[in-house]
Amino acid sequence: MSSGELGTGSAADRPAGADSALRTVTGPDGALICALTGDLDLDSMVEVQGPLREVVASAPDLLCVDLSGVGFCDSTGLNLLLQLRLDAEQAGVPLVLAEPNPQMSRLFELTGAGAVFRVFESVEEACAAG
Repeated sequence: MSSGELGTGSAADRPAGADSALRTVTGPDGALICALTGDLDLDSMVEVQGPLREVVASAPDLLCVDLSGVGFCDSTGLNLLLQLRLDAEQAGVPLVLAEPNPQMSRLFELTGAGAVFRVFESVEEACAAG
């Protein structure tokens, strides 16, 4: 598996950076795992929105968004994930979410967003189901 920070180069060959809000790892069978860290809110949109669009544009066989490192998600973060779903669908890229924390799971439940996402308890489970 290779990992990297989004920003320049292809999604699979970017160097890791200590302060990255988004890291990519090439998973099994052409899956691309994007691990988000920190808060998904208005302040983090600049850091993750463009790079996530780059990932979708790279057309992986499967895009798995690992949410285990996300501490907080507000409506801006939820809208980012919803737009990512639409972008992935339009590009023909299957999208799965993995390991949301209890706050995010509750947000998905309260807003009904859980009905439009495929959400799994682990990255391994998400990649296998993809």
